Amino acid sequence: MNANILIIEDEEDLLELLEYNLQKAGFETVGFLSTKNVKQLLLEERVDLMIVDRNLPNVEGSEFVQSLRKEGINIPTIFVTAKDRDSDIEEGFERGGDDYLTKPFNMKELILRIKAILSRISPAIMDKIEYRDIYLDMKSRKTYVAKKEIDLTKLEFELLKTLIENKNTVLNRELLLSQVWKDETFFQDKTVNVAINRLKKKIDPDGTKEYIKSIWGVGYTLN
Repeated sequence: MNANILIIEDEEDLLELLEYNLQKAGFETVGFLSTKNVKQLLLEERVDLMIVDRNLPNVEGSEFVQSLRKEGINIPTIFVTAKDRDSDIEEGFERGGDDYLTKPFNMKELILRIKAILSRISPAIMDKIEYRDIYLDMKSRKTYVAKKEIDLTKLEFELLKTLIENKNTVLNRELLLSQVWKDETFFQDKTVNVAINRLKKKIDPDGTKEYIKSIWGVGYTLN
């Protein structure tokens, strides 16, 4: 089951951009230009995380979240806002925010923050990851290709998981080193190249499916 993310953003172009990128990342989204009717939806539908602007018409975003918290609605919330003073950020957390990102922001960073919160608070949402005929069981840490179990090392599993979670993005070697190896200083680019080639041979031994595509001078993405 994909996580359902509710977005409250009064700039229509930005709202559409957020929905587009989050859907590309595999999330379901529902968008609002104001807080009107949001509470009713929260009572009726499953929402796993909210992205809330603070500069909203009628009700200020953090005040709205604070009112939800008082009513026992504790859905994880990331404020994405132009309010960037230290006092604003402190206020956002005090009123119930779980994370705070100031505009202008990096879309990739927002998606990583969303995934971090969901994996920490609602790990059941991320219990499986699929791409084409590849299936990753996050609970058992097993990998299946065309319903056949493939034996991957822990690092190979994390590498494949990261590629699938970012299937519409070209990931450079530095990012892969920091996300998978957790260290981008000790290891070298060839470390990633060797691991990618080893992973390719395991999930596509005859080379016919070409799951992973190399972008010369940039990095890797899924086909």
